[in-house]
Amino acid sequence: MITNFYKYQGTGNDFIILDSRNVSLDLTENKIKKITDRKFGIGSDGVMVIKNHPNHHFEMQFYNPDGSQSFCGNGSRCAVLFSFHLGICPRQCTFLSNDGIHSAEVLDDLHVKIDIVGPVKLTMLNTGDYELNTGSPHYIKFVENLKMEDFISKSRSIRNNENYLKDGINVNFVSSNEKGISMRTYERGVEDETLSCGSGVSAAALAYGFKNNIDKDSVSVKTKGGDLTVDYVRNEDLFENIFLTGPAKFVYRGEIDL
Repeated sequence: MITNFYKYQGTGNDFIILDSRNVSLDLTENKIKKITDRKFGIGSDGVMVIKNHPNHHFEMQFYNPDGSQSFCGNGSRCAVLFSFHLGICPRQCTFLSNDGIHSAEVLDDLHVKIDIVGPVKLTMLNTGDYELNTGSPHYIKFVENLKMEDFISKSRSIRNNENYLKDGINVNFVSSNEKGISMRTYERGVEDETLSCGSGVSAAALAYGFKNNIDKDSVSVKTKGGDLTVDYVRNEDLFENIFLTGPAKFVYRGEIDL
């Protein structure tokens, strides 16, 4: 079946969006792998399917390149902008994603703000690192220098250790800068470094707030693909009123045989 697709990106995280409001799409694991393959398919960090929902402006299902499902922060921001472009939702809207209900706002033609489902609990490990689930599970490790040649091997050693091998975890290396934090992310499902990760950015900002004992903040986060902002309110190791804000952009549209 020939169907339209749309490609959007948010700070270098690129996504294929399929509109399934009026057509049924049979997306198998193999089809997801084919779509996201950068050599034999379109190529992307994930696939999103937009559906009708009776109580919200739309529903969005997110698929990683390996066919698994999870919440995606940057993907959600792109899905909101896509839905706004098609008239599915107004500037302020709500949508259902893999981890629950989210509110969102299209601030201007290029910037979208979404909330992260809370409360989010932070766990400090005996290594001094952190674990959080901001819709997807994240491992946060603070380092002095992000310019490490062994980033991939170090990330894979964490992602594939016995604690995380079954379900996987996203691995984030974070350092402080003059405006906030900089970071790099290794994403499960992609099994490689991505230019940005919205849920990872959110988790890193919350860990930064905990580490520096900041109860309320707006943290600037620099990724390889661009800059985002995370707002939060903290009560000890619990975080609420979490918002992720950053750019999103339409790239192109086309047709694919599914």
